[in-house]
Formats: sequence, C-alpha cells, structure tokens
Amino acid sequence: MMSFARIVSHARAKLALILNLIDPGIGGVLFLGHKGTGKSTLARSARNLLPEGAPFVEVPLNVTEDALLGGIDLEEAVRTGERSMRAGLLQRSLGGVLHIDDVNLLNQDLLSLILNNREGDGIVGAIEEGSISRRLCLFAGMNPEEGAVSAATIDHFGLCAVFETPEKQGTKTRALAHNCPDEALDLRLRRIEAKVKKRIERARGLLERVAVPSQMRALAVEACIEAGIEGHRGDIALLRAARAYAAFCGARALSAKHVKRVVPLALIHRRRSAAPPREEEMREQQSQIPRAEEREQAGDSSRGGAEAREAPADGDGSQAHSSPKSREGHSREEVFPVGDSFKVKRMRFAKDRIERNASGRRTNTRFSGKAGRYVGSILRAKKLDVAVDATLRAAAPWQILRGRTGNLIVSREDLRFKRREKKMGHLVVFAVDCSGSMGARRRMIETKGAVLSMLTDCYHKRDKVSLIAFRKDGAEVVLPPTSSVELASRRLAEIPVGGKTPLPAALVAIYNLIRRVLIKEPALRIVAAVVSDGRANQGITGIPVPEEVERCAGLLKGMKNTDFIVVDTEDKSGIMRLDLAQRLAVSLDADYFTCDTLKAEILAELVSRRKN
Repeated sequence: MMSFARIVSHARAKLALILNLIDPGIGGVLFLGHKGTGKSTLARSARNLLPEGAPFVEVPLNVTEDALLGGIDLEEAVRTGERSMRAGLLQRSLGGVLHIDDVNLLNQDLLSLILNNREGDGIVGAIEEGSISRRLCLFAGMNPEEGAVSAATIDHFGLCAVFETPEKQGTKTRALAHNCPDEALDLRLRRIEAKVKKRIERARGLLERVAVPSQMRALAVEACIEAGIEGHRGDIALLRAARAYAAFCGARALSAKHVKRVVPLALIHRRRSAAPPREEEMREQQSQIPRAEEREQAGDSSRGGAEAREAPADGDGSQAHSSPKSREGHSREEVFPVGDSFKVKRMRFAKDRIERNASGRRTNTRFSGKAGRYVGSILRAKKLDVAVDATLRAAAPWQILRGRTGNLIVSREDLRFKRREKKMGHLVVFAVDCSGSMGARRRMIETKGAVLSMLTDCYHKRDKVSLIAFRKDGAEVVLPPTSSVELASRRLAEIPVGGKTPLPAALVAIYNLIRRVLIKEPALRIVAAVVSDGRANQGITGIPVPEEVERCAGLLKGMKNTDFIVVDTEDKSGIMRLDLAQRLAVSLDADYFTCDTLKAEILAELVSRRKN
C-alpha cells in the first residue's frame, strides 16, 4: 500500500481527504478522474492517517443490503439454533473510513442507503453498542466516462476533487522518484506522514473551539449564491470545511482565507449550468404577455363581420374560414413563461403482484433481487436468500421424527426464501394542448407550472416525467422521459402556443412513447394525462377527425400498466358547450375533469387521485 506522502501532486484532493478526517460531518469527498490518476490510491493511503485501531472498510460493487446494514448470521443461527447478529459494513466502518471505488457503478439504491445511514441510523447493532454517535468518513471515486451519477446523489458528498492526468515532465519524474527504493527518501516521507497525522489529531481537538464570526457565514453564503448553488448542503459543507481547515492551520478563529481555500472543493460539483429564473423575472415576463381578451379582440377585428359570426369559439377552428391575412395573424406563436411551482401532495398507487427489478421512492413493489425490505417467505428458491425465521418454523414440527438430540435439524424441504419489497418509480406522460386556444386566460402558464411542480415531486421520488406538446399539424415529444428539473424548466419555457389542435396525432404520440418504454421496461407503471378541450380540428389521415380520435383512443385503451386522465380546458360558462373532452375520457376509460380543475394546485393532484 502506497503511503500518503509518496503521492505526488493532487494538492486539493489531499486537502479534501485531510479535512474529512478532521471533521467527518463535512459529508465525505468524491474523487473525479480518469482511470489511473490515483483516486483509489489516495483514498487507501488514508489508512496511515487514521487513529490507532480505526477501521478502513471497502465496499464491493456486488454488495447487498444485508451486507451493508447487517442482519442475522444465517450459518451461526442454523449451527447453534440461537439468535446471532452479523455486523454490516456501515457498522464496521463507524469511527473510520468507508471507501467506495467506482461509486457510479454501484447500485443507486444501495448508494442512497449508504448516504442516508452513514451516521449510524438504521445500522444493525449500532444503537446497542452505543456507536451511533461515531461518524464515518466516506471516500468515493468515479470515472465519469464509465457512467454518471445523479446531481442529487453528488450533492450528498460534502467535497469534491478533480484528478488531472499528470502531463508535466517534472511531475512524472517526481512520481517515479517517490516510488523507487531509497532509504533516505523513505525516512523523510515517513516523517512527513507522521507530521500530517499529528496535525490531524491536533486539529480534531481544536475543531470545536474554532470561532466562526458572522462575517464568515455571510462570506460563505455569498460564495454559494454567486455560484448558483441550490439548497443548503453547499453552505453547510463549505463552512464546516473552512472550520476544519482553520483547525488544521492551528487558527483559533475562521478567516476569509480559510473560506476561500475550500470554496473550490465544496462548490465545484454543485454548480449548475443554468440557474432557474427568479420570481421577479418570471412575474415581469408574465406582465409583458398580452391579455387573452386583447388577443381575441385583435383577431376578431381582422375578420369580416360575417366570418366572425360564423367562426366557432375555438380560435383554431376559425382558421378554416378566415382570409389569408387573418389566418397569418391568428396563427402567431407566443411563448408563455412557466407558472409558479408548488409542493405537490403525495401520490399514492395501489400495489400489484408483478415482481420487478426496479428502483425509485414512490410505490412499494415486489422485488426480484436480494435488496429491499423482507415482507414474507416463499417456497421458490431465490438466489439463496434464505428466510431464517420461516425456515425454522417449517423445520420445528419435524424435530422429534428426525431424532433431534442437540442442534436443530434442517432439511432442504424446510428451506423458505425471502419475498422482498422496495420502492419503485413511475412514468407520468403529459400530453398538453398547445393550440391557440390554450393561450386564453393564461391557461398555458398554469399548465407549465403544474407540470414543473409534478416533475419536481417526481424528481424527489425518482419518478420519470415526459411531456408531449401538440399543435398545428402534429405532436412532438418535447421532453423525453427524464428526472431533470433543470432540463424540464428550459423545455417548458420554450414551448410555444398557436395553431390548430391535432388531437389524433397526440394520441398516436402517446401510444408510440408508451410502446417504446414498455419494450425496454415491460413492468413499468405509466400514467398518461391529456390536457385539452377535445376540439380536434386537424387529422393525420383522410377520415373524419372525430372518427380518427375514436380509433386512436381505442388503440391506447388496451395498453397494459397504463392509466389515463383527461383534463377538459373548454370554457363551461358559455352557451356553446361541446364536451368533446368528456367523450375522449369515455373512449379512453379515463378519469374526467373539467377546466375548473385546471389550476396549478389541482392538476398535480389528478395523478394522485387516479383510481387503480
């Protein structure tokens, strides 16, 4: 094992490692770099900097939930017939270091389990042994070329250091020199390492006595705001890292140089490419949008009197009777901003009997792997995931017949295996009518706000959301299945409004999207929400448009694992009520809602209220 002092360059990564050894509450460190840059070597060199007897635990990529949290020691329980608990990797690493190499290749559910339980919560044996007060240092490395990790997961790491490939000749020469046999150099490097270890121990004792002036808190907050950091983890990690650095330097009070030194480590992985628009900017954009009534009056003035009287209430339908000039003016596209977002209510879905190898945080489902919560036993062999309690109950009645004199006698036919459950995610598909009529009464602003709020909730629950916009002559998947709030914000803000209502094209687009998704994930649960007044006036074939809508709805109705919602945006206050969206709901066997429910705080509840 290479010592800490032998590693050449990577000063920031070394500092991040030292700061976490001083204060594990910083939240760990993520090492980013290409293969062979020294990420794992540096992490493992921390063994020599730990206090005497402190553990250093490695997490294999094929680790199971039981191995992480601990559980019943099956072999010991069967051998002795007594309850025997086995410590998990998290418990064994408390007070030391937990190292994950290639963290981006680790199962994301298990990684979330580590991040949520690294302070002792949920670890078998931690409470009984009083070790819950001890914290572990989390070191992780990843090569971005081998796979990505979600922004929410990366945000859980307090610090981040990027490893650059050494290209300078001097750096390579020093690296070779540090790894060649040389007794004098070995002695000097051991002294350096011992000095660093002593400084870390001294800093631990000084850490709680380092004063943090209010000006330094303001400086940390200012740095996070300037970098466009979302949430509070960045502020907390920055301030804790700066305090640990001050203790490492022997300072009694935090200063600006300590904060500035650790800013790159605490914020580099939390920066966002595009910060979301502020509420003031959004309101200013909304105030610049002409009122729907003014647009309608302008459209009416451009038509002839007889044509205006013959035109239907839907602005799209008037295009067929207007002159070329009025058609050009009325088909003008407008881009509405995204409405105010909000916290949606919890979405609940009924469990089914399908066994999945899924991930997410919303609905419980039967899980086919060894992870998840143990909820029952089955007779079918399942990857040697033995249910000890059920096995013992099955074997107990036969002990006399088997001539038991000592330990419990367990036969193969007594074996029972665990049935597990874990959370799964869903796919919510919004098909939004973006024809000219959607601009009336600012409906598109509310719709965009509701979709963004739903996406935010699905992001927290690890759901996926897709957005289909239909207008003019067809439908377009403007937002493929995604969990990215930033991407959704940009795409939603760019959706224009104008043109006819190609409802059949929208239904076909929903069908094609769901069919492609189910080919890849046959067991995925899907909810499709159609937001429209149902006044389809643009078809995709030569048959009448209403008949085309019926055929497309019948095609969708038979899709498995899919539920439907129809939100009617038609104005119900007037005399002319066609209720075409209600007919669509009947054709889809969907839940139907009037346009009164098309409010931002209501639309997000529609998926929650969907009957399963």
